[in-house]
Amino acid sequence: MANMVFGRGEGFTKHHQGAAPAGYAGPGYGFQQPGFGQPGQPGPMGYQQPGYPLGAERQAVPTGDVMTYDDVIAKTGISLGLVFLVAAAVFAFVPIRLSLPLMIVGALASFVTVLVVAFRPKVSPVSVAIYALFEGLFIGGVSKYFETLYPGIVMQAVLATFVTAAATLAVMKFANIRVSARFRQMVTIGTFALAGVFLVNLVFSLLGWNLGIVGVGGNAGMLAIIVSVIAVALAVFNLVMDFDSVRVGVENRVPASESWRAALGITVTMVWLYVEILRILSYFRD
Repeated sequence: MANMVFGRGEGFTKHHQGAAPAGYAGPGYGFQQPGFGQPGQPGPMGYQQPGYPLGAERQAVPTGDVMTYDDVIAKTGISLGLVFLVAAAVFAFVPIRLSLPLMIVGALASFVTVLVVAFRPKVSPVSVAIYALFEGLFIGGVSKYFETLYPGIVMQAVLATFVTAAATLAVMKFANIRVSARFRQMVTIGTFALAGVFLVNLVFSLLGWNLGIVGVGGNAGMLAIIVSVIAVALAVFNLVMDFDSVRVGVENRVPASESWRAALGITVTMVWLYVEILRILSYFRD
């Protein structure tokens, strides 16, 4: 799984045996009906549900406070809202000369926060808020930089990001798309390969060599455009996997507290998609 946030939660990655869709208890047909025969005579045979031995105790299905789609939507809205508020404050009140330091601090701090939180057994609201704070610093700095160079580009990128996410969710819902294990494997390999390319480019850029892999503005070469298109496609594919992980989690009836994990995972992918769209839009500006 490419998104490490969902990888820690087992209920998001595979179906549990005996799990029923959220909001519905499993059918109770796997027990033997009480006998009504005379003493010394066997009672009538009970109905046996296929897949459950007669008289055997079925695996319990949680009926308490479980995660729902509404929970995930609400928590994701809170997470993205916090990112937006911090980014808007940076965008409005921080001078452009401080945008680069904030970008670096926010990027490093948010990355470390995701690494720490993703491998914890539970994701708390406080940890999501801390991530949103650091990510907001990064997004605010990046947006300030791009908007100074190309006025109007931030609003275009924001609209494109949410339209892309909404279209992806709509296609998955109405086309009833299910993500296969092979698809997950290919997207994961592609995502890590792209991360490796970006890391190599960063190392070479620190040494003073420009590989032309990442660029900004109309002077970017064809290689940078191709890499950005691939990055946007991978971000969308990761979003598909995130939505599918939420579906699996709801069907597995994971605890309601896991909605914070789902919100964090979706927010991470949405931020990545926004940055890639912002960069690719700059290629078509003078």
